[in-house]
Amino acid sequence: MLLITRRTGESVVINGMIEMTVVEVRGGRVKIGFEYPQGNTVYRKELFVKIQDENRSAVSSLGSNLGNILKNIKIEDDNKEK
Repeated sequence: MLLITRRTGESVVINGMIEMTVVEVRGGRVKIGFEYPQGNTVYRKELFVKIQDENRSAVSSLGSNLGNILKNIKIEDDNKEK
């Protein structure tokens, strides 16, 4: 883990595209702001972990039903002569 000390109003730049600025420090809380390219996403870690867990659960559930799902999907053969 990289630790960097910043004061209010100071920033760090990540990968030359993401700027993180310390907006406010009050008591034991730090408010930070991010500027990043459109189309990217930023999640709080606890939410990101929850999304990953739910995705794994969905894939696991899908895996057990995959055979039945594939039986119901009609796949056309593009190489078939018309």
